[in-house]
Amino acid sequence: MGNRDKPLPEHAVKLLCYALPAIPLATVALPIYVVVPTFYAQNLGLPIADVGTVLLLIRLIDAASDPLIGWLCDRVFTKSGRRRTLFLLSVPLTALAAFMVFWPPSGASVAYLALWGTLLSVGYTGTLLPYTAWGAELATDYRGRSVVSAFREGATLIGTLIAVVLPFAVGLDRNNGIHGLAAVALLTLVLLPAASVLAVRTVPEPANRSTTRLNLADSLRFVVRNRPFVRLIVAFLLNGFGNAIPATLFLYFVSERLGAAELRGPLLFLYFLCGILGVPLAVWLASKAGKHRTWCGAMTIACAVFALAGFLGAGDTVAFAVICATTGLLLGFDLALPPAIQADVIDYDTAKSGEQRSGLYFAAWGLATKLSLALSVGLVFPILAWSGFDTAAGQTMPETALSTLSALYAWLPILPKAAAIAVMWNFPLDEDAQQALRAHIDANASYGKAFGEEPSSRAAVVPLSPSSADGKEA
Repeated sequence: MGNRDKPLPEHAVKLLCYALPAIPLATVALPIYVVVPTFYAQNLGLPIADVGTVLLLIRLIDAASDPLIGWLCDRVFTKSGRRRTLFLLSVPLTALAAFMVFWPPSGASVAYLALWGTLLSVGYTGTLLPYTAWGAELATDYRGRSVVSAFREGATLIGTLIAVVLPFAVGLDRNNGIHGLAAVALLTLVLLPAASVLAVRTVPEPANRSTTRLNLADSLRFVVRNRPFVRLIVAFLLNGFGNAIPATLFLYFVSERLGAAELRGPLLFLYFLCGILGVPLAVWLASKAGKHRTWCGAMTIACAVFALAGFLGAGDTVAFAVICATTGLLLGFDLALPPAIQADVIDYDTAKSGEQRSGLYFAAWGLATKLSLALSVGLVFPILAWSGFDTAAGQTMPETALSTLSALYAWLPILPKAAAIAVMWNFPLDEDAQQALRAHIDANASYGKAFGEEPSSRAAVVPLSPSSADGKEA
């Protein structure tokens, strides 16, 4: 029997089942800020300023809910497990709220969007945080974590492609029966609960290696003192800011600078498609060179490729397609490797504090993501307006505005990305250091279990032997 006829190994089946909910979660994430504003303004007649204000308020509520849900994610203890329990409980709210936001009735008001948008935001965070924490704890070895992250982020990119194609392929006209957003609503309502139940029934709850329980003040103190984590999240924020700038300006760059508005969809599809191909490449290279060095190499190449985009002008669509394909490939590195490194810095905290708190750490991760997006919007649009950039019909765009657009899109992202490379290049948690941390965590957890000890409510700082993992180099 040929290799193609052999069944998948059990662990691969479990990873596929774990990754499956990431597809509908990704189909929810993109439309809420890309398609919903235009849809509610054009199809329901709501003032675009009111819609924008509501979405801004929802994002603020979303940011405020992250640490609370992250803390709750670490505190829920049931027989079915603290990760899977909160994840499964939040799925119905996420699916229902997404359905209501994406398929509004004809008389939907701003208040309707505010209510269901807020419920969607809270439900989505309640689903995503335990889901990512679950994945961070599924594998305890350095390389295995890259594989888990790759499965989930690959599925996320597939969901993103669906979110890019489906609304526009079906059409956004409410008068033609089921419109594009309604199709996304139906997909989410069916696929998210089904995929989530399959994942919970197939994939086990990770072992909780906590030997103590911290109060909130002690918990936050250990997070701040986790120097590898601080170093990683600074680099993640910088690189996220560098990625958010061209993401914010992509549609404008293609339509105004290249004069190819009709290619915006195909180029965006090409970008995310190549991102899927980049995920396994990232995992393979990380197994050879280490996760943080591989990520730094990808960011370095991205800087060089982005620099070329600043020299493009009207009609240079083939060259830009090559840039989209290359940077899309490197997107796979940005998606797969940082969450795998995040799991390693959580090990550092668990060894030092005695409590395994992946939920709280991924809440901080989510806050950094949202902050990078907010910073990009807050910076680039005022600069564009100052340069005279105006897309109003009949307006002739001044060359200074187009030059500013090119500089912001192609060259500004290089600065934060270069800073992120500098922060991560000598990152202290390599494979040997992570293995030492896991041995320490497992030994402590086994000792406590053997003597029937329950996690205490006080922090017990676990001294680590001097090594590059102690954060002194950070």
